Amino acid sequence: MTGTTSAPSSILPRQTWNWQGFPICYQQAGQTGAPILCIHGFGASSNHWLKNLPVLAQTNRVYAIDLIGFGLSAKPAPNDPIAYTFETWGEQIIDFCREVVGEPVFLVGNSIGCIAALQAAAMAPEWVQGIAMLNCSLRLLHDRKRMALPWYRRSTTPLLQQLLGYPPFGRFFFSRIARPQVIRKLLGQAYRRAEAVTEELVNYLLEPALQTGAADVFLAFVRYSQGPLAEDLLPEITCPVLILWGADDPWEPVELGRELAEFPAVEDFIVLEGLGHCPQDEAPELVNPILQDWVARHWETKSATVPQ
Repeated sequence: MTGTTSAPSSILPRQTWNWQGFPICYQQAGQTGAPILCIHGFGASSNHWLKNLPVLAQTNRVYAIDLIGFGLSAKPAPNDPIAYTFETWGEQIIDFCREVVGEPVFLVGNSIGCIAALQAAAMAPEWVQGIAMLNCSLRLLHDRKRMALPWYRRSTTPLLQQLLGYPPFGRFFFSRIARPQVIRKLLGQAYRRAEAVTEELVNYLLEPALQTGAADVFLAFVRYSQGPLAEDLLPEITCPVLILWGADDPWEPVELGRELAEFPAVEDFIVLEGLGHCPQDEAPELVNPILQDWVARHWETKSATVPQ
């Protein structure tokens, strides 16, 4: 396998890119090789890739971005003028590739970051060389997914979403979640390696949640039950797709995830035993070399030309 397999997490210099009048935070490492852009999941940030960036940078130019509404990026009020949808994030990713990276990239996403990556590739395939999906969000609260549930399970989520749409209740609910002990408990569910749930990780997730606007972004996305599903976007994808899945993910069951492997663009589905929802952070020594080898196999010099 290629390169060193693990590295200690360390914050890289923060950089800022202006997108549609809003400051967007990102991190970058490495000077040569195929460009890789890492996209975090819901409630996370570019810091969720700190165990990956230094290693991937040994062989690649690698970036990690804070999607608008998350991390240290701007958090404008929902729909004023930014709608927190996958179309918005897909547009942001493509513009980042054009304006910052300057050439087609390999996208690596975790959770909802996978859907954002697929959306970007569907919108502008000439800017995406490949997509690696880590525990893709199955969007089980999506309207269409809920219709397959028994009636008595269908009604619960819309009721809660309506309650969260009432600002005093929604902000109180968020304030109960944005606490160290709650974040630590949620991570304890999502991760299977208890030692990976560190105070550093808790603080990385808590800091953005305490910023102005974070509650409104959280509530807007929790109430977002429309938009694309992975199975809607994968038929449109023309680049190679790699899927990695922590077998013990309590939120996105691997049994359901395997269905995504049936789409023609997906060339491999790798199950990571004993891991949960965020394998890139929980077991970087496993994930990093897989990503390095996959990117090296697909990168061709001719594909690194700037689209016309």
